[in-house]
Amino acid sequence: MLRQVKTENGWVRGIEAADPRITSFKGIPFAAPPVGKNRWRAPQPCESWAGVRDTSRFAPISMQWIPGLGNDIYCREWHVDPEIPMGEDCLYLNVWTPAKKASEKLPVLVWFFGGGLQCGYPAEMEFDGERIARRGIVVVTVNYRVGVLGFLTHPELTSLQPEDPANFGNLDQQAALHWVRRNIAAFGGCPDQVTIAGQSAGGGSVLSQIACPSNHGLFSRAVVMSAMIFDPYQRREVGRPETLPQAEKKGEDFFAFLGVSNLKEARLMDAVTLQRRYEQYMENHVPFFTVRDDIFCVGDPIALYRAGRCMDVKMMAGCTSSEFLNAIPAENEAQLKTESVRLFGDRAEAFLAIPESRKQAKEIGFAPVSGIECTVKALLSEKEKAGKPGYCYVFNPEIPGWDHPGTFHSSDLWFWFETLAKCWRPFNGRHYDLARQMCDYFCNFIRSGDPNGKDLNGEPLPRWKPWAESAPCTMRFDTDGAYADTSPFSPLEGFLSARILDRIRTL
Repeated sequence: MLRQVKTENGWVRGIEAADPRITSFKGIPFAAPPVGKNRWRAPQPCESWAGVRDTSRFAPISMQWIPGLGNDIYCREWHVDPEIPMGEDCLYLNVWTPAKKASEKLPVLVWFFGGGLQCGYPAEMEFDGERIARRGIVVVTVNYRVGVLGFLTHPELTSLQPEDPANFGNLDQQAALHWVRRNIAAFGGCPDQVTIAGQSAGGGSVLSQIACPSNHGLFSRAVVMSAMIFDPYQRREVGRPETLPQAEKKGEDFFAFLGVSNLKEARLMDAVTLQRRYEQYMENHVPFFTVRDDIFCVGDPIALYRAGRCMDVKMMAGCTSSEFLNAIPAENEAQLKTESVRLFGDRAEAFLAIPESRKQAKEIGFAPVSGIECTVKALLSEKEKAGKPGYCYVFNPEIPGWDHPGTFHSSDLWFWFETLAKCWRPFNGRHYDLARQMCDYFCNFIRSGDPNGKDLNGEPLPRWKPWAESAPCTMRFDTDGAYADTSPFSPLEGFLSARILDRIRTL
């Protein structure tokens, strides 16, 4: 077993996982601490160390809200430990490897956590990489800066460091990908067979990395979970990068809120005070996110992906069945017409001509639709026509528990990583069977760019064909297992998907 590995900066010693055939290395530095003069800078090179560095525990999480203090579903689910170490010195990653020797050239998964680019961390229970590693994959989970320390933009930063004025959290992810390229072979991984994946803001980060012009050669496959967020009835705002001047103005407002007059003073503030002030700021202001700086981010990632102006990657994408459902208010016929004209303009008549729209409005008061599902299928339809097919899924099992949560945003993470045993929910055998299938599909895609193959029992998985408008196939993950749904778009979904594409073309 590879219990001790030499990286470019020195030796690291891992620890056996629950399965001693897997070794985990936690808290490997991939960049210098982003503190002092390195606060709000692109990640700098990591210093080397003497001797053997112990990597048996996770490094501190990045500065954010203290986990586990709320009563929301995520504090019940995995943000459970208010005592988890947290600090500004946070640029570390974790590796799980099944390799017995460095020459094995196993496929590699690089995972970016979600959390709205404001919170989250790879030490979350669901992100244990052991079950994926058991399938012959080297797993890398990356910590990166979030919130104000990861995404502040300010005119002084643009002036002083025009080569990296913004998007420091995304640059952390990119630096980790370069580290993987240079170092993963020592852990038994193949640097030419890397898949990047993430969920929610982690999936958005995957899209951002795909769209970055300088990332060619760092990865060849991508999995985007619950991140192609687009309300088909309204303008797209979530995940849409601000312009640099817009973000700079927010930075000036934040400095005024802090009571500092310049960047030097802001860099001298201690990280805890800065974070708590940012939390107060967010009560009445929009947080900091990815910015179009025309260096790392050169446009809206979804629009660049649709147009093929990005890395050429094989794609798997999807959502859960009940997250971010979008609706047009339609309490009565008059309101339906009024709202349709307001939202669809000269296409309102076409929308109103769809019987499904009127039927749903009459029966339940509105016409709900999954904007993510429509966006995924619309984009994959475009890519398939360009000869670059991808795979679409929808996660729809019963999620047990006293809170009856439905397939809430992020509920599928326990399944993709096959970590249900860490959850408090009373999952039963059918859930474990489904998780095994989903993890099998995930790992097959990581290996080859095709999710199909055999499960751990050696039996063929249900056939999952690429999505095509002319031959639709959605892999639905239900309580009783995975099955391929070949139903075409409904007229309503088709109309809204076309509208989404129209809007994406204008971004």
